[in-house]
Amino acid sequence: MKRVVALAALCLAACGPAPVQPPADPATDASYAQSVQQLAALTRKAEGLFQKGNQDAASDLILKGEPVATRLLATPRPTLEAMQAASDLDQLYGQMLLSNRNYGWARLQFQKNEARWKNWRPQTPETAERLHAAEAAIAECDRKMTE
Repeated sequence: MKRVVALAALCLAACGPAPVQPPADPATDASYAQSVQQLAALTRKAEGLFQKGNQDAASDLILKGEPVATRLLATPRPTLEAMQAASDLDQLYGQMLLSNRNYGWARLQFQKNEARWKNWRPQTPETAERLHAAEAAIAECDRKMTE
C-alpha cells in the first residue's frame, strides 16, 4: 500500500509545472552593447549635422535612433551607458525643438531627462550634472514660453 501511495504521489508531482527559469537579463547580451554604441554614434552624427545647420538630416537620424532608445530602455534594468545614450538623444531632440520655437515639445524631451536622472541610483557627479542640465533646459523653455 505504501508503494502505491508513493507511486501516486510521484506521478502527481511529475504532472506539475516545470520549474520557472528567470529570463536572462537582456542588458548582458552582446547585441545590447552594440545597440548602445549604435545609438551613441547616431546621436553624435546628428549633433554634428545640427551644429552645421542641417536640421533635416539631423532629424532623420534622431527619428532613426528613437526605436533603438526605446528598445534599450525597455529592459528591466537598463545600463548606465544605455541611459546616457538615450538621454543624449532626447537632449539633442529637445535642443532642436527649442531652436524651432516648439517650446512645449522641447520641454517634454527635457522633462524625460529630468525624470530619468532624478530617479537614477546610485547618483554620481555625472548623473547630477545631467539632472542639472535637464532642469536648466526646462527653465529655458519656461522662460521662452513667457516671452
